Amino acid sequence: MAGSLLARAMGALELLVEHPRGLNLQDVADRLGMPKSGAHRLLAELAQLHYVVQDKDSARYLLTTRLMSLGFKQLGSSGIVEVVQPVLNRLAAVSGELVRLAVVDNGRLPFVAKAQGARSGLRFDPDMGGEAALFCSSSGMIWLASLPENEAVEHVARQGFTLLDQRGPKVPKTIAEVLACVADARERGYSRAIETWGPGMSSMAAAVREPHSARVTGVLSIAGPTVRLTEAAMDALAPELLAAADELSAVSPLSEYLRSINPTVAESAPGRQRAA
Repeated sequence: MAGSLLARAMGALELLVEHPRGLNLQDVADRLGMPKSGAHRLLAELAQLHYVVQDKDSARYLLTTRLMSLGFKQLGSSGIVEVVQPVLNRLAAVSGELVRLAVVDNGRLPFVAKAQGARSGLRFDPDMGGEAALFCSSSGMIWLASLPENEAVEHVARQGFTLLDQRGPKVPKTIAEVLACVADARERGYSRAIETWGPGMSSMAAAVREPHSARVTGVLSIAGPTVRLTEAAMDALAPELLAAADELSAVSPLSEYLRSINPTVAESAPGRQRAA
């Protein structure tokens, strides 16, 4: 991995985020494309700054909670969670499923807030801090639907078709299949993902837009077991989902923050369509 020391340090942190059980020194060096000695110096400095720790038994390097703490502090100071949580809570109560908000952050869709509506039985509730897989999630599909086709393809290609062996039986496996899902989301006004992200799981998502430019700055989704979140159930929930997304679009602190973290995004967006 070529670049400055800072770029390599950030690369190491991002690499370890993807491996919560840690990596050994050689793996870190290989994945960052740098000499083992250089990787050792880099990790030692990150350890001195308390971002990384080396497990004494396995010799693997792992992230500490410091990076996570910084993320939570940043979200707290932004005011996002406080202003969006009531909306998420209401939608979770109506749907009886997991509701999440993802934000558009320089070509990524990290999840930043959630509310769980399922109180018993099957529950879908992955850890926070992850991001939407663009090619197979309802969140990814509705965001891609707001972009010109060439940009959508670039984002999917950059992220890649990840963890295909863990996805659902209906997962798109080619760009053409992804674009077909994106076209369906664009036509409907919200997206559906039925057993694409994972086996037995379904989700639906609607765009949160910056009020003045109408560009998509976030995505609101509902996810749950396919046995409950059927196509008929999604049809019934669509008005509630779209209304909640509109409500979030009108929240000034949220829209101002999302605009600020994507300053280079063009101020134009395709016209929005809605399901009847």
